[in-house]
Amino acid sequence: MILRDGFEKMYEKGEEIFYYLTVGNENYAQPKMPKGVREGILKGLYSFQAPRIKKPKAHATLIGSGAILNEALKAADYLENKLGVATEVMSATSYQQLYREATAVSRWNRLHPAVKPKRSTVTDSFAGKKGVCVIASDYVKALPMSVAPYIPLPLVILGTDGFGRSESRKRLREYFEVDWRSIAFSAVSRLMREKELEPKLVSRAMKDLKIDVRKRDPSGTW
Repeated sequence: MILRDGFEKMYEKGEEIFYYLTVGNENYAQPKMPKGVREGILKGLYSFQAPRIKKPKAHATLIGSGAILNEALKAADYLENKLGVATEVMSATSYQQLYREATAVSRWNRLHPAVKPKRSTVTDSFAGKKGVCVIASDYVKALPMSVAPYIPLPLVILGTDGFGRSESRKRLREYFEVDWRSIAFSAVSRLMREKELEPKLVSRAMKDLKIDVRKRDPSGTW
């Protein structure tokens, strides 16, 4: 719908602009667009699913993009239903757009020190949020890392750094640690680091999620 509207607007108004469509290699049902998120989709980030528990032990925000959004949703289910961690899931539609806007806002604030500072979409999206944030992407970590300075929460970034491999999607996501289990455990681990979650819950999660601490770093660095 947004792409069609964009083309119509470009043609009718003679805009010098282009729209792009990212095509993935996985078939899954496209979820219905939540109400009030159109602007966020165009800017690059919006809230897809709000936390669903009222008296949580801790808080987490998971950001997914493309097919990895589905992995973030599975991780959120585990965190909320098994550990009592209130989890919001956000969808990142364009890290490039977020980065451009954030750096432009930073420049404007630098040049206008006597004026109330502006806020970028990234920073504004995290207003009032607590806990930790985990970003998972099937791109290399450098892409979401470009917006890391503008996220005011303890942060974990997961990506597919490493050598190219041929396997099933499930196995590759497990190998590169961007599957739902890795996303969930990354949130749990960081919450413990921040002293917001008890160690016994972390030990439980490690068993539930079958986390192998001896597994080789997929990037080949360590």
